[in-house]
Amino acid sequence: MPRKPKKAASSKVPEPLHPELELERKTAAPRAKLVMITGLSGSGKITALKVFEDMGYYCVDNLPAELIPSFAQLIQDTRDNKNAAIVVDIREGSRLEQLPAIIADLKKRLDVTLIYLDTSDKVLVRRFSETRRPHPLGSASSVPTSITSERRRLEQIRNIADLEIDTSKFNVHELRTHLVELFKSAGEERQPLLVSTLSFGFKNGVPESADLVFDVRFLPNPHFIPEFRPYTGKHPQVAKYIRSFPQTQEFIAKVMDMLLFLLPHYVAEGKSYLTIGFGCTGGQHRSVFMAEEIKKRLIKAGYRVKVEHRDSPR
Repeated sequence: MPRKPKKAASSKVPEPLHPELELERKTAAPRAKLVMITGLSGSGKITALKVFEDMGYYCVDNLPAELIPSFAQLIQDTRDNKNAAIVVDIREGSRLEQLPAIIADLKKRLDVTLIYLDTSDKVLVRRFSETRRPHPLGSASSVPTSITSERRRLEQIRNIADLEIDTSKFNVHELRTHLVELFKSAGEERQPLLVSTLSFGFKNGVPESADLVFDVRFLPNPHFIPEFRPYTGKHPQVAKYIRSFPQTQEFIAKVMDMLLFLLPHYVAEGKSYLTIGFGCTGGQHRSVFMAEEIKKRLIKAGYRVKVEHRDSPR
């Protein structure tokens, strides 16, 4: 039998929505916001949660994974507060494996941001030592062993994080400032990225937190001038001595030229903090001078800059 001819596609224009329905569609409330904070024990998750609480978020620590969908539904349904933040971490135990699937489902109906807080092993060990608190994985193993195990178990969550922050570089106040900058309300002006100029001595090792490292051991060393030896590169006479050499001036100019080229590109890529290390032999004179000098020039260029001297004074 011959096939029936197909009906021509209708060119009829769909009728417009009723004015009230159209208005409702255009003015529909934005999707609820849920910030999920995870990461290593001792990395500052509770500090981060308190920051969001101060910004008006409804906050919950250690919410069981199986309750997260119900909690998210409550956020969606409420008329009072559309923003919430929760901490989910290694305390979940075996339920942690459910988290990637839960997050994928939540992102279909909520504005979800997963923050992963990381910290260097060295800093974590120091923090646990200072607070004298046991690692959540128990005291049967050493803290370094527990940290290694925790990193392995959190790897799948780290891989899907929307934002990863290394808190090794921040104290409590700096972490707070950083998070407020990242999550301030739309329309509020964002400040320039935070730059840290860091001096150090190569004899004590290169700092793990440094994103860029400059070796200034080619500059004349004030250590060999007896009257300068007790001071650091912050002393006016020591700074004057280091600055007096033409290679110092040329180096400063070249470093600044490179940084003023790089920093806008880092900002465009979403980088919000950058640590620039300057190293000399002992970390007392040349590196200290350079960290202070570059800080002053970057501030003049409009950047937020802090300075740290890891090995000075002795």
